[in-house]
Order: sequence, then structure tokens, then C-alpha cells
Amino acid sequence: MKKPVFLVLLILFLDQAIKIWVKTHMTLGESIPVFSDWFYIHFVENEGMAFGWKLFGGGNFGKIFLTVFRLLAVGGIAYYLYYIVKQHKHKLYILSISLILAGAMGNIIDSLFYGMIFSASDYFHIAQFLPKGGGYAPFLHGKVVDMFYFPIIEGNYPKWIPFVGGDYFQFFRPVFNLADASISIGVTMLVLMQKRFFQSQDTPIDSVENK
Repeated sequence: MKKPVFLVLLILFLDQAIKIWVKTHMTLGESIPVFSDWFYIHFVENEGMAFGWKLFGGGNFGKIFLTVFRLLAVGGIAYYLYYIVKQHKHKLYILSISLILAGAMGNIIDSLFYGMIFSASDYFHIAQFLPKGGGYAPFLHGKVVDMFYFPIIEGNYPKWIPFVGGDYFQFFRPVFNLADASISIGVTMLVLMQKRFFQSQDTPIDSVENK
């Protein structure tokens, strides 16, 4: 159980360290080029799900519902991770669940506490940590900090394409954080390797390796 716990804590530490640095050093909407024109640190905030997607259009109801749902999901995932570790399931299966758990926990921290411990970020002022007048939002209403932006390809659709011909397009548009990436990698592993994982669900990994 030590390795999954260490991985979850490591991802949480890195995710929060990056978010806190961005929140306390950049104004909202500011971009810092990292590699040429295809990778930027671009500071945005969102109230929704991974990559800025929103649930029920955002707002107070959507925000509270999403945060409570995440808390329940994290509890369930944590218990399931404990179960599959004790059952000696496939190591990569344990890894994928650990990544999903770490990512979910990372964004929950923002939602739970960031509104209470930071002043609001805007396009002209950098947020302050533990401001004297209090944070920008109550418990459960913090905004998730995103920063990784990869506009790898951009241009205009050929004019002969119906409906969108001549329109501007960009790939990859969403701005995300390390927690989002952790969830996405974990889910991708589950999808791509599900046959390998679930065929061995009834057989402990130690037994498989000894064959």
C-alpha cells in the first residue's frame, strides 16, 4: 500500500505546488511561453470539471453539486484502491486507479479551500495568499486553477469543408492542470488495457507472475 500512497501524495504535492506558484505569481489570463508557440503556462480558472468543462452550466448549484460529488467519488475510489491493493491486483491497474484518485483529490483541494485562502485573481492584480480581508469565496466555492496550454496546431479550415470552411480552428484548445492530466492518463490506461486488467481480476498478480 505504500507505493500507491506515495504516488498519490507526490502528484498532490506537485499539482498544488504548481497551482500555488501560478496563483501567486501570474495575473489571470497571463501567458508564459515554454516551448516555442506550442506550449504555454497560461493562467485560467474554472468552476467546472476537467479541462474547464462545466456541469449544469456552473453557478452555485453546479459548483456545490460537483464538489460534493467529487468528495463522494474520492471516498469510493480510495476505498476501492485499498481493496485492490489488498487483493494484489494487476500493478498497472493499481497505478491507473492511483492516478485517478490523485487527480480527483488535487482539484477538490482547489474547490474546498482556494476561495478561503486566496484573494481573487483578475487581469490586473496577482492574488494574495491569506489576505487580511479574507478570501474571495466561502468553503466549497473555490475555483480550480489551470495552466497547461498546448496550441499545437492552429489555422483555418479549408473553404471547401461544409459549414466550417474558412473558420479558425485550434488544436489543442483546453487549458488543464496536473490533476486533470493524472485523471486522463489513469482513465486512458483503463480503456486501453481493460482486457488485460479485468481478465486477471480473479487471479492475484503474484500468481500470474509465477506461471
